[in-house]
Amino acid sequence: MHFSIPETESRSGDSGGSAYVAYNIHVNGVLHCRVRYSQLLGLHEQLRKEYGANVLPAFPPKKLFSLTPAEVEQRREQLEKYMQAVRQDPLLGSSETFNSFLRRAQQETQQVPTEEVSLEVLLSNGQKVLVNVLTSDQTEDVLEAVAAKLDLPDDLIGYFSLFLVREKEDGAFSFVRKLQEFELPYVSVSSLRSQEYKIVLRKSYWDSAYDDDVMENRVGLNLLYAQTVSDIERGWILVTKEQHRQLKSLQEKVSKKEFLRLAQTLRHYGYLRFDACVADFPEKDCPVVVSAGNSELSLQLRLPGQQLREGSFRVTRMRCWRVTSSVPLPSGGTSSPGRGRGEVRLELAFEYLMSKDRLQWVTITSPQAIMMSICLQSMVDELMVKKSGGSIRKMLRRRVGGTLRRSDSQQAVKSPPLLESPDATRESMVKLSSKLSAVSLRGIGSPSTDASASDVHGNFAFEGIGDEDL
Repeated sequence: MHFSIPETESRSGDSGGSAYVAYNIHVNGVLHCRVRYSQLLGLHEQLRKEYGANVLPAFPPKKLFSLTPAEVEQRREQLEKYMQAVRQDPLLGSSETFNSFLRRAQQETQQVPTEEVSLEVLLSNGQKVLVNVLTSDQTEDVLEAVAAKLDLPDDLIGYFSLFLVREKEDGAFSFVRKLQEFELPYVSVSSLRSQEYKIVLRKSYWDSAYDDDVMENRVGLNLLYAQTVSDIERGWILVTKEQHRQLKSLQEKVSKKEFLRLAQTLRHYGYLRFDACVADFPEKDCPVVVSAGNSELSLQLRLPGQQLREGSFRVTRMRCWRVTSSVPLPSGGTSSPGRGRGEVRLELAFEYLMSKDRLQWVTITSPQAIMMSICLQSMVDELMVKKSGGSIRKMLRRRVGGTLRRSDSQQAVKSPPLLESPDATRESMVKLSSKLSAVSLRGIGSPSTDASASDVHGNFAFEGIGDEDL
């Protein structure tokens, strides 16, 4: 995920005391929480206690006297780098200590009390599923509640994920991000204060071979079938007239397995499609539609005469990739830090092995660049799991008396204004196992551009090829 601290705020003390500086932590450009330096220092101390000082990145030191505006900005930049480095570390970023800190901070910043609510989750075909959850329930809890409502077996839950989407006027979904373990789905969607934003359940794997596992179960089969029918109707899956006729016939016969078997042979089956955007390939400022699936990024473009052209970039030929953001200054000159800035411009750039001895950077400019990066990482993770002979089935916490056991981090929050620093005497929280869907941003050495190694996602599935393979 893309963590940033783009601005600070001077705020009054809780009881009319002296003012303090609050740091706004953004995820994918959206405010996630607001915290103080002392709270982040407390998080750092707890992580240091659990993992050791040599594992953690450097934390901005304390100052004896009040900070000047320049020093406040310097500390903001240091804290932003610190939060990004912790999240990008596979061990620290997936730790329950780090994720529970962010969940509680999110809840308190949005001042949402812990209570039971009814949350609406959509299936791919628009069908609504209402689940009763706590406002403090994390993503995994909500996903399990949806599965229980649908009667989806526990061992199939890991094949699906919850996505935050924006519903457009034509009813199509624009994917914002996959909901992660550090956030509270109810708070994430309600804090956006717009009916356009929804939570959608969708399969979260890329290799269609895993369909066999899901199709063994009636509910799993129905979910796959509904998603595929919806993707075809939206034009996400490419279908010829003859194939469309065959699919229609199977639909009328309610032959769902046969329908899916035929759909698996179609181009872009199981792909996630993004909004129209711009790329610098095959030429600069080229309008394209990007789709992710089957271990590749597909770029479709319209040539003169409405001819459709497609280029495919295999994940295994991407040496690395990075997401960068820039904020255009308003016309008329400079802007003070964090103030008066325009809309953030996001770019996904990947270094691709075009031929045996030629690597080339390809850049896609899109508001969904971070989501594209997450898709790339999850495809790489899936390839690595498959190479090692592992399984994408994940172990779930046992249900007790039909309800989920909630961890300490899920208990009611009683002090809405601000978090206390983590108590160093408290027992270490149980660490959740690393999930396939977790995004780990791995730095690699000697990047071939001016980007620093910490900005680059190294690809451990990268494979050297010869010209004869192209």
